[in-house]
Amino acid sequence: MDITDIGKGSIVQSLAGRDKGHIFFVLDTVGDYALLVDGKIRRIENPKNKKIKHVRFIAKREDMRVYSKISAGIRPDNAEIRKAIALFANTDNESS
Repeated sequence: MDITDIGKGSIVQSLAGRDKGHIFFVLDTVGDYALLVDGKIRRIENPKNKKIKHVRFIAKREDMRVYSKISAGIRPDNAEIRKAIALFANTDNESS
């Protein structure tokens, strides 16, 4: 997987900065930047603008409601984003 895989609804992990290691959903991409949300610190109202080279693609989960909403241009709730990240983290830990 590389930078070109990162798009709306992707799940990424921050590689640099204060939020290093945190998991985010990509709300949108603008040029070399991605708008990131996690529902807690970076809420839907104030997404983090981060260079794409500073994030690592983890997954694109089409089966998640948040992915469907983001890709359709609908703003998901912060609670939905938090739940989806927690669910993803739990299923990821179980498979390891």
